[in-house]
Amino acid sequence: MAGKALRGACEVMPSVSSHFRTDALVIGGGPAGAALAIHLARRGRSVEVVEKSTTAHHKVCGEFLSREAIAYLDELGLNIRAQGAVAVHGVRLAARNLIAECELPFPALSLTRRALDEALLTLAARAGAMVLRGRRVQSLQAAAPGWVASLADGGTRCAPAAFLATGKYDLAGHRRPSGRQNDLIALKMYFRVTPQQECSLRGWVELIFFRGGYAGLQLAENGEVNLCLLVRRKTFKSCRNQWRLLLEHLLGASDHLARRLEGAQPLLPKPLALSSIPYGLLIARPQSGLWRLGDQAAVIPSFSGDGISIALHSAHVAAEIYANGGAEMQLTGRLNAELKSPVHLAAAVSRLLVAAPGLAQMARLWPPLLRLLAAGTRIPPAALLKELRGLL
Repeated sequence: MAGKALRGACEVMPSVSSHFRTDALVIGGGPAGAALAIHLARRGRSVEVVEKSTTAHHKVCGEFLSREAIAYLDELGLNIRAQGAVAVHGVRLAARNLIAECELPFPALSLTRRALDEALLTLAARAGAMVLRGRRVQSLQAAAPGWVASLADGGTRCAPAAFLATGKYDLAGHRRPSGRQNDLIALKMYFRVTPQQECSLRGWVELIFFRGGYAGLQLAENGEVNLCLLVRRKTFKSCRNQWRLLLEHLLGASDHLARRLEGAQPLLPKPLALSSIPYGLLIARPQSGLWRLGDQAAVIPSFSGDGISIALHSAHVAAEIYANGGAEMQLTGRLNAELKSPVHLAAAVSRLLVAAPGLAQMARLWPPLLRLLAAGTRIPPAALLKELRGLL
């Protein structure tokens, strides 16, 4: 009966089997979902990507692309430098004032998610995937031998395999468990800074630590400066849950940040915000049949800058396992083995820095610490697919 109900729920279209009109249903068109669609479409599989946004838009993200992310994007055939990506060669730590700086042990780039996500979705469509824009999935249910997604507009989509790639947002009925650091709120604002500050910031990602959280500051394309921060709920509450008061708190805590933003113009009417993010999460036991990608599988704290790399890596590994007839539990097991060390290290450091921001002074006392942390919170080189290792 379940199989008959599933077939009845699906819209009638030419299909690859007697039961389904598509091989794979991908929920979410961010880096993980779009990359998976590209991989599977190029392998001859029929793929549908359901993306709730209708047009390019901003997302809460530090927008740092490490060498691993760059290698995965190059392998997909996406030239992000042509999209206006800005080179990043070093990292600075600051609190009240500058603490330390060092060159990164790898090349990096900065590109807004607005540009990156649209470029990947365009590439997915060109590869042959069907990209459905402005369609929101309200529920996803297993109905042997596959999955049925119910959409907000009353439609349904179904496939034998479903891939959950909704980023930091949970889908109703498929909430992720808690992580290792669950009391942070993420906020993001773009600024246009003065030419002097833009010149000083160019090529660097700056991490600014303050009581109750930390922030990242870096230049993106078109001269936009991304301020993305994580703050404890109680700290935000002490600022009456108001962005203006929180920003005043940050500027009062950091002369360095105050200098950067002196005379700056905000580029958004209000900051983007996210809460209930399970930082430090690694999914250990997948729901039978449901493939989780990116932040739905592993949520690394933002200061590490490896979130997009993990999203692209999970998509590449999932495509490899799925194309070879494997199961979603193989993906979960592999990601756990590969990402346990960097995710747990990043979560431990994040908790320490939020609780005691003064610990960042250790980087002044021992300069190699920054490079070690940058290397230790990356996807291990041995975990990367063989064809990518030569690109690093």
